[in-house]
Amino acid sequence: MRPVRLALIADIHGNADALRAVLADVDAQGVDRILVNGDVVNRGPDSAEALALLLERDDVAFTLGNHDDLLRLWHARSDTLPADWFTDPFWGATDWSAAQLDRAGLLHVPRDWPMTLALTAPDLPDVLIAHGTPAHYRESLSERTDPARVAELAGQAGVLVGSHIHRPAQATRAGVLVLNTGAVGAPANGDPRAQYLLLTATPAGWVPEFRAVPYDRAGVLRRFETSGLLDTGLSAEIFRDEVRTARSLYTPYWMWTEAHGHPRDAQTWAAFQRQQLLPRS
Repeated sequence: MRPVRLALIADIHGNADALRAVLADVDAQGVDRILVNGDVVNRGPDSAEALALLLERDDVAFTLGNHDDLLRLWHARSDTLPADWFTDPFWGATDWSAAQLDRAGLLHVPRDWPMTLALTAPDLPDVLIAHGTPAHYRESLSERTDPARVAELAGQAGVLVGSHIHRPAQATRAGVLVLNTGAVGAPANGDPRAQYLLLTATPAGWVPEFRAVPYDRAGVLRRFETSGLLDTGLSAEIFRDEVRTARSLYTPYWMWTEAHGHPRDAQTWAAFQRQQLLPRS
């Protein structure tokens, strides 16, 4: 019998072109099952289309990502979110994406997605999968995670898989194989290709392989404009530039404005770009 192969994909972020490229590569690799490790939606122009593409398949399981959850919470005006977000123009892209999913009847699909998935196979270490970590979908998991924290998170599992940080990672920490899938739709490691993780069960153990699939980004970059997403304001511009540069921009900019007490607007975004020596769009 051939080894069992699993594809772990995540952080699609409303980029249907990147997702199609990855699904084509997954099919070419003879994968048995696709595990979608959160953040199918938001940020890009194709949230509804990306989710629909995955729901069409019968070989997919999901975990909940923070952006999948955010859009439902946003649409419900949940009191778990800061009240001033709902009147802040900076959140226009989130409002737009939630409305797109709602119109497609897909907004509440992630409601039943679990926070974690666990894989077991005879004579192999257990695998524990979560968008961030099993403790929280916004906690980062990488080669930098403290070994004591890895041991705490993994429990009895021998392999711990996360996503969320938008870059692939691999390390052994506290005897646990730590893996990060990287991002399909918005990589942050300088490589614009759509990235995901193959995990193969073999007699020698779980064997990871990081895949990076080329695709033409012109279409998704154009749809930021033609869909109306870019008209929603600054956050959409930043999301577009993350796809264009394959760099993390939103989180560093947010942290910079918080640290200096700056508003999040066109002027401070321009200042941040100058300070970081970022190419202007």
